[in-house]
Amino acid sequence: MSERVRYEKKDHVASVTMNRPEVLNAMDRRMHEELAGIWDDVEADDKIRAVVLTGAGTRAFSVGQDLKERAVLNDAGVEASTFGSRGQAGHPRLTDRFTLSKPVLARVHGYALGGGFELVLACDIVIASEDSVFGLPEVRLGLVPGAGGVFRLPRQLPQKVAMGYLLTGRRMDAATAFRHGLVNEVVPPDELDRCVAGWTDSLVRGAPLSIRAIKEAALRSLDLPLEEAFTTSYQWEERRRRSTDAIEGVRAFTENRDPVWTGHYR
Repeated sequence: MSERVRYEKKDHVASVTMNRPEVLNAMDRRMHEELAGIWDDVEADDKIRAVVLTGAGTRAFSVGQDLKERAVLNDAGVEASTFGSRGQAGHPRLTDRFTLSKPVLARVHGYALGGGFELVLACDIVIASEDSVFGLPEVRLGLVPGAGGVFRLPRQLPQKVAMGYLLTGRRMDAATAFRHGLVNEVVPPDELDRCVAGWTDSLVRGAPLSIRAIKEAALRSLDLPLEEAFTTSYQWEERRRRSTDAIEGVRAFTENRDPVWTGHYR
């Protein structure tokens, strides 16, 4: 993998690191293209049970779109992007990759702004260091939070709170993000890796098909009436209920031992 993104796999956990610390991990078209290939591999590799997404260096998770590249594209007459990544490099990006079944944990330190914050909002679990700063400054740049910030923030915060941040571009510190439920844990910077490891250990201990079924059902049912949510068909739940893991988990409990997950289904 080139210098734009680092991608490693170990003990059922994939580590994805945006690797442009000299520009606070700003995302250019080349990075988006590399990330798209990585997300494809994450979904296809059944050995991967969880993903940690982070940024290189100590100053930023990511500050979002590479605005210097955008300026060059503007000068070349390249049409401005709008909501979603259709027609853009790296489509579909994580922010509109709605069927990714593996849990993604954001490891955040420093700035998570613009598209960087939108990546955080698209993750399932967020662990942040105390020095983290979140924000969607697009309104001050003549842009919109097109990678889902406009849509996800009002779904994850009370409406008035979300609109306050969207319409002003104001920043939010880690403590405030935690208070609003956007972050699972906030820890000192020197405890960040330990905390993330604790979460990934818990994730890989779970039955992989159960995790995928739960994630799919939870996210797909958010806007469904409760009765309809119960009767909707979920692809990963159909696979889980026909799997050997559904039998193995109960058997391991009755035999007082740790289960051995295979992820196999009929």
